[in-house]
Amino acid sequence: MDNFHESIFEINLKYLKQNFDFLKKKIKPKTNIIAVVKAFAYGHGDIKVAQTLEKLNVNALWVADFEEGVILRKNGIDTPIIIANTSPKSIEQILKYKLDVVVYNFRVLNELISKNQKINIHLKFNSGMNRFGFSFDEISEIKARLKNAKNIKISSICSHLSSSRDKDKDETTNLQLKNFKKISSSFSDVQCKHILNTSGVIRFSDHQYTAVRLGIGLFGVHKIKNLKPIGSLSTTISQIRTIYKNDIIGYGGRFKATKQMKIGIVPFGYADGLDRKLGNGNGTLYVGGFDCKILGEISMDSCVIDLSKTSAKEGDRVEIFGEHNDIYSICNKIESIPYEFLSKINRRIKRVYIN
Repeated sequence: MDNFHESIFEINLKYLKQNFDFLKKKIKPKTNIIAVVKAFAYGHGDIKVAQTLEKLNVNALWVADFEEGVILRKNGIDTPIIIANTSPKSIEQILKYKLDVVVYNFRVLNELISKNQKINIHLKFNSGMNRFGFSFDEISEIKARLKNAKNIKISSICSHLSSSRDKDKDETTNLQLKNFKKISSSFSDVQCKHILNTSGVIRFSDHQYTAVRLGIGLFGVHKIKNLKPIGSLSTTISQIRTIYKNDIIGYGGRFKATKQMKIGIVPFGYADGLDRKLGNGNGTLYVGGFDCKILGEISMDSCVIDLSKTSAKEGDRVEIFGEHNDIYSICNKIESIPYEFLSKINRRIKRVYIN
């Protein structure tokens, strides 16, 4: 544990390896693995996570924008890095740091062709999610524009599933898989193709191509018992006080005591990533064997919890999420998802890596 910081996001790199090994067993031996480390590795810290995945011999790392890719390059990552969201403005940096790019429109494709510098591209197609991606009827035009573009290598053909986790949306997933099969057949000369994400690997493994993209599953945030969450977030009790009947707590006095209470002030608020919807008794933090309700409004840098049932002292640890406070149960209370909650954990929170 880091002695200099009250709030700690502890990341277990051993569990990251275990999750990787478990998911790797779900795919064919020669299938390439693209590890998704966008959004600061889902809040876990991209550099250490990427370094660990590089040692596990992932075939590529997937990030959102060029800045994420540049940071990894500057920290010694040599593994191919794929930039998902590319704009003409970022191409100079992408070329400079030898990054791969996902290309999903002619605007970016034409800009890359005009640079006349060697670059690996990953053509993304819309298979039904209607987000980023070329359409099937644009394939002939793509091929025509790339025919004489000797500087460009098509490294892969890809798409993205919208609903692979939801059993009641399997009809949608199967339609996307069918569409991608049609798209893929138009690029017989390109060996690497991928559409499956973590849920796709677990539920639709028969449809894997020569690569898969593993994201949230690597971090163990998935309702599969064999996957272990690699992160736990905790802080401390900064101050304990006694309040009495009719005393209020926090901004707006939203909480008013009906009896004498023992409360704890915790140095973790919405600027740190604690959603305001967890305030006013909706959420709990775990202290000394008890789920302690969050009282009143959550402040920017702090919140208040009910310690009446506990023997807690100032300086004791407070679990925000982890072994005793499951991130899914937290997200259910605020109609959110772990992706959002994790990515909002402020970078000022100290990441401590154990293994």
